[in-house]
Amino acid sequence: MADSGGEEDLPSPDQVSTKPRVVTIYKTDTGFGFNVRGQVSEGGQLRSINGQLYAPLQHVSAVLEGGAAHKAGIQRGDRILEVNNENVEGATHKRVVDLIKSGGDALTLKVVSVSRKEAARLDAQGDDNSASYACVDYSEKRALPISIPDYRMIENSAEKFVVYNIYMAGRQLCARRYREFSNLHQTLKREFPEFPFPKMPGKWPFTLSEQQLDARRRGLEQYLEKVCSIRAIAESDVMQEFLADITEKDVNSGTAEVDLRVLLPDRSTLTVTIRRNNNTDQVYDAVVDKLGLDEELLPYFGLFEIMDTNFERKLVPTEFPHNLYIQNYTAAATTCIALRKWLFDLQRELQLTHLDMANTFFYWQAVDDVGKGRIRPGDHIYELKSLQDRGKKQEYLKLVRKCEGYNEIAFPHCPCDSRKKGHVIVALTIEHFTLTACTDEGEPESQVITFSWEEMTQWEVDDEGMAFCFQYQRGEKKPRWVRIFSPHFVYIFDCFERIVQELGTVTAANVS
Repeated sequence: MADSGGEEDLPSPDQVSTKPRVVTIYKTDTGFGFNVRGQVSEGGQLRSINGQLYAPLQHVSAVLEGGAAHKAGIQRGDRILEVNNENVEGATHKRVVDLIKSGGDALTLKVVSVSRKEAARLDAQGDDNSASYACVDYSEKRALPISIPDYRMIENSAEKFVVYNIYMAGRQLCARRYREFSNLHQTLKREFPEFPFPKMPGKWPFTLSEQQLDARRRGLEQYLEKVCSIRAIAESDVMQEFLADITEKDVNSGTAEVDLRVLLPDRSTLTVTIRRNNNTDQVYDAVVDKLGLDEELLPYFGLFEIMDTNFERKLVPTEFPHNLYIQNYTAAATTCIALRKWLFDLQRELQLTHLDMANTFFYWQAVDDVGKGRIRPGDHIYELKSLQDRGKKQEYLKLVRKCEGYNEIAFPHCPCDSRKKGHVIVALTIEHFTLTACTDEGEPESQVITFSWEEMTQWEVDDEGMAFCFQYQRGEKKPRWVRIFSPHFVYIFDCFERIVQELGTVTAANVS
């Protein structure tokens, strides 16, 4: 991703590029992930920024860490020159906000970064005639089963204090003392300045009684419930660190162990005991060991995150499944982590059918994919239903493998630079790669472009632009690059790599 200036809110003077730059931000579940602040009125006195004169500019007053703007390279203090290709020098705050809102899920900004010293100087020149707008979506709420059921006294050689035990869905996450809650509250107010945070239980200057400690416990529990019900705040790095921070002592002593549920293809749930900071590969090893998965099957399954859009995303090896598990917990879902098939080649799949567990998992995943419309059985739908009702797994698999969409991965619709209007739906199989034209809402249109794998010459990920890029060549025509702006660009790249590996006949020409 683009460098956001390290741990400082603003880059140091030697890090600042004095030239304006264009940044495209793609809206996520937490909105665009930044706040805008600036003058209410129009026009005003010219000011020098990095040696250039500009009319008064709206500026970025806060950036959600890990949010869309942060990943795109937006920094706190950035001055906004253009919004969606429209000049906003001297524009009113309302005008800039309206332009941001009118762009849909994609926002293009031309900004110029300033140093911390420059930002302080510019802010000091302003007046009270200013307004602020949060590009963080606080409207998405959900009830998380977070609680503080009890507390305990800690005593060491230096001090004696109370810690409050924080649980999520019956599993202990951590224990925090009151001053850590207070620090969290102040940090969150800085990170989300536009959000009306609830009051914290008051600080008492003297030793509390058991009754007062329990009242504080209830107050802290209510505070966490209200704050964590806002998805943008609950998934922020600040909150995640507060809830899941692990000290070296915790790791060495083994007290950081937690239970994690994994949904299996046969719709059952497997619970494994892991450490909070175990990565995807380590959690997969734990699942394999407890499940007793045959060694021959290990390369053909993987861990996936169940997304809200009827889509599963394969986890990369360096992710932390337990963090996703906590972030996405709802009372309606057992888990957001699933074990799924990671295989495109039907011939290789057939070579694994001598293993009972493979057949069971292949069958149930196919049933699930038919039910969700990923496999399109056409006229075979009633025959498949009859085979399923009669428990004819082998006959079901034999028929469903002939249906369109089997061993295909289709991605949620997204923008593509080959279409000026509308989006595309990306789909991959062992035979080909397709782009289906669709509306901005994902409604498929008639145009479908199909690429054979032999036509692919290069592919890469653009971390800064959050895009998957591929080059293809047809006949004697010049090679052409296509950019797909999907939040799942890394997963598309992994699918390309996997298919080329399975084909075994195409040289992977990806650019590192």
